[in-house]
Amino acid sequence: MIDPVLLRDDPDLVKRSQAARGHSPETVDAALAADRDRRAAIAEYEELRAAQNAFGKQVAKAPKEEKAALVAEAKGLADRVKAAQQRAAEVEEAAASALSRIENVVIDGVPAGGEADFVTLRTVGEPASFDFEPLDHLELGERLDAIDMERGAKVSGARFYFLKGVGARLEIALMNLALNTALDNGFTPLITPTLVRPDIMRGTGFLGEHADEIYRLEADDLYLVGTSEVALAGYHKDEIIDLSRGPLRYAGWSTCYRREAGSHGKDTRGIIRVHQFNKLEMFVYTTPEDAAAEHERLLAWQEQMLQPLGLAYRVIDVAAGDLGSSAARKFDIEAWIPTQGAYRELTSTSNCTTYQARRLDIRHRPDGGKTQTVATLNGTLATTRWLVALLETHQQADGSVKVPEVLRPYLGGLEVLEPVA
Repeated sequence: MIDPVLLRDDPDLVKRSQAARGHSPETVDAALAADRDRRAAIAEYEELRAAQNAFGKQVAKAPKEEKAALVAEAKGLADRVKAAQQRAAEVEEAAASALSRIENVVIDGVPAGGEADFVTLRTVGEPASFDFEPLDHLELGERLDAIDMERGAKVSGARFYFLKGVGARLEIALMNLALNTALDNGFTPLITPTLVRPDIMRGTGFLGEHADEIYRLEADDLYLVGTSEVALAGYHKDEIIDLSRGPLRYAGWSTCYRREAGSHGKDTRGIIRVHQFNKLEMFVYTTPEDAAAEHERLLAWQEQMLQPLGLAYRVIDVAAGDLGSSAARKFDIEAWIPTQGAYRELTSTSNCTTYQARRLDIRHRPDGGKTQTVATLNGTLATTRWLVALLETHQQADGSVKVPEVLRPYLGGLEVLEPVA
């Protein structure tokens, strides 16, 4: 959630942020009113509780003949305390609900608008061109015996698939390259749980308006994650962490699951939009003061991965209305997909400032003083969807695919993926 102090001190800033996201500023007024009610109810309860404690001491010291009347009066006071406590709990819950409807305050400079209103920061590399009719990634994958959508659907339904042979090897090679990139840049690798509790999913901001994207196991009251960001954000829940030696950086390797609700008819061919995929996710805990600089570092590490792969791409500053509720700013990297004649998202990196950590109660103690909420950031370093751009960009006229040199050591020196007769 956002900082309640910021909400009280600068509600106009929060209203501008909500408006930039396409939400009504009235959510801010409602949260302010709920916050006032909460503080008033808590103050009333605390006053009555203090009066009860003082009265209890008076009763203990009273003469015997006065005690019966005082005890009856104490009972009435106790009933008032109990009612005030219940009222405080109710308005506390109402205030938390009102605050949860306010998304993270966007950072100055984030473009306003929706999905189409992004700003292109730079374009890198020339889109691939061919002197033959290029095949899309699925046809290439089928000729290489690398992708099997038909049997994926037979086993699990639409938007599932098998990666087979060189397809499986290529994904593992890509993930290992990403892992080594993360290690070279000071990340601690983790293989994370893919099932998490509701408080962790809620704390990271994924149970808002996009909750229908998430798979839930009702019998166990657990959620399947759509990114290891969720588990990594919960890793230090309710902790005071040490940032005196710099940010804590984790690289989470996991399988991810997304229902893709509302995407009927979109990207139904191939492995662009699927229900299950693998991903290596960077996740950082740092100070709020360092968060913007760390965001740029995450973006640079993503480009460090992409450039040796020979993919043409662009970096975009995502518009406020297309941000997730936790992100204050997000950069996407979109690679050129030849058969679509378009750039498609391969990576995202988000600065979530203190929004997630405040919900999850993750703090640090700067210079041994008072604790402060930390900032969290995340960014994709490799995922299954990258195979789409790799196969299409590096295809040859005979249906074979050249392996980028940087991946060859992870494939036993293999230079070309050959079609299977």
